[in-house]
Amino acid sequence: MKALVIHGAQDLRLQDWTTEPLGAGQVKLRIAVGGVCGSDLHYYHHGGFGTVRLREPMVLGHEVSGIVTECGAGVAGLAPGDLVAVSPSRPCGSCDYCHEGIPNHCENMRFYGSAMPFPHIQGAFRQELVADAAQCVRAEGLTPEEAAMAEPLSVALHGLRRAGDIVGKRVLVTGCGPIGLLSILAARMAGAAEIVATDLSDFTLAKAREIGADVAINTGQTPETLTTYAAGKGHFDVLFECTGVAVALASAIPTMRPRGVVVQLGLGGDMPLPMMQVTAKELDLRGSFRFHAEFATAVAAMQAGRIDVKPLITHSVPLEQAKEAFAAASDRALAIKAQIRFS
Repeated sequence: MKALVIHGAQDLRLQDWTTEPLGAGQVKLRIAVGGVCGSDLHYYHHGGFGTVRLREPMVLGHEVSGIVTECGAGVAGLAPGDLVAVSPSRPCGSCDYCHEGIPNHCENMRFYGSAMPFPHIQGAFRQELVADAAQCVRAEGLTPEEAAMAEPLSVALHGLRRAGDIVGKRVLVTGCGPIGLLSILAARMAGAAEIVATDLSDFTLAKAREIGADVAINTGQTPETLTTYAAGKGHFDVLFECTGVAVALASAIPTMRPRGVVVQLGLGGDMPLPMMQVTAKELDLRGSFRFHAEFATAVAAMQAGRIDVKPLITHSVPLEQAKEAFAAASDRALAIKAQIRFS
């Protein structure tokens, strides 16, 4: 079978890859669709991110759906022919953090397509994948494209959980990439009274308005528009910061009301923080990293029609043209979520 393997910056190859043997409690999948994520782009453009660097060839990808083709011994609830969303989150279940009920902080996490450990954790951009049955959530009623969106939606839902109750709250979302837009959908589902979105791209801001943002501000063209929300002691109760860019966080802090909640989802490296404002306003700063239990919730939300991810899927290409998906995903004026069709 074929897999998409990154060897270094700008060196992505479609090459032969060996399928692992099927074990007890596992299923063999024919991968249907894979979405290109921001971390995939970092590996593709830069060979890594921060201090993380590729040290060996690695299969990319962690946003995938697939069709069950074979079940190992002891598998229940899944059968050949089932469409499933595949969670890349594989905590060990044995470390202190798993026992504490925060498996997203597992000390031995095996997250698809990660160069953090060595040997690297190989990803899911391959035609055939053997996965633990526990990773697979049946996605009947969804398209393979929608099912592949369960992973990024889970990231947004975990951020929503970190924010706490937002019913009736005023929400600011900085950054309208996939996670920012999914955070808008999640906040609307959770009962936010007002959602304001900011970005530098008119294309993504138009998408934000389309899916439910009340106001969309291009802070590159009209930065003063956001500053109007800083009047008095601020306007917003909750901030979902989805850029990982220091200037976005710094410009958002003055718009927060006292005792507001700042949820940092964007991963762009270390960022300076206006700590005096955080202290004076008694703001809660909460990190949000990956997800675990939210994965099944994401699938259920899409199945019930509470969240519609289809407007965010802007590009779909066959496996043989995978580099086109990476090029599209790299252009914020052109794409939201670019997906690769594996079958």
